[in-house]
Amino acid sequence: MAIPETQLETWANQGAITTAKSTADSVKNALNSYTEWPEGIDFEVYLQGSYKNDTNIRGDSDVDVVIQLNSTFYSNLSEDQKGVLGLTPASYGLPNFRANVLNILKSYYGQDQIVEGNKSIKVKATNGRLPADVVVCSQYRQYKTVNSYDYIEGICFWTQNDNRQVINYPKTHYDNGVSKHQNSNKWHKPVVRLFKNFRGSISGDATPSYFLECMLYNTPNSKFGTSYGDTFCNIVNWLNENSLDNFVCQNGQLNLFGTSQEQWSTGEAKIFIKNLISLWNNW
Repeated sequence: MAIPETQLETWANQGAITTAKSTADSVKNALNSYTEWPEGIDFEVYLQGSYKNDTNIRGDSDVDVVIQLNSTFYSNLSEDQKGVLGLTPASYGLPNFRANVLNILKSYYGQDQIVEGNKSIKVKATNGRLPADVVVCSQYRQYKTVNSYDYIEGICFWTQNDNRQVINYPKTHYDNGVSKHQNSNKWHKPVVRLFKNFRGSISGDATPSYFLECMLYNTPNSKFGTSYGDTFCNIVNWLNENSLDNFVCQNGQLNLFGTSQEQWSTGEAKIFIKNLISLWNNW
């Protein structure tokens, strides 16, 4: 029996966003209250993830906040190419910035409210503020040519446990999501929320929301529309019948599937798709 359209409409609804913004503003206020930043330092604080992308659902809690250092950046350039552009090593880099941010957050919120993780700094919830996953990073430039202005902006940081560089493109992810939403006649974001709620109805499924959003980004726009029931069936059937190997992340810069810790496996994705079909058929 098919899942009723009324249930699908409920699952497609967006969760509350006001508290997420106030959480990000709180982190920004913490950094702005610090008066001993080195001269010339430039950084920005912004939301990423489901709250930024309007794909949050009821029950989403952790707010993803980026603290991005811009006065120092990393890139894909060789040392010779850096020389051509006149780039020189920075005296204040990401390790210094992260250490400062960590100390500022501990001072502002209290040491017992801060937990240092492998990829992010966790700020616990309190006084109506949601818990935050704070990614402290530096600007990353993916140069397309050896030209000072010909690059795609991303972020990068190094994991605390094994000092492994992680590169991502949250701003491009957001921009591409907006375009996908418009090109699918404004179905994309509600459908991402719909699939996230479907995942919640599959026992034991822990597929990251980021992977779901990226998978749906690769789905043809023609599969969206008419009704949520039709859209779900059209998308799932298309995913089940087509190769996933060449899927890209929503940022368009990285492959969705692969062997790194930041990638999904096609095997896990196919299991998820089969579970979606089973849930629909056995509702």
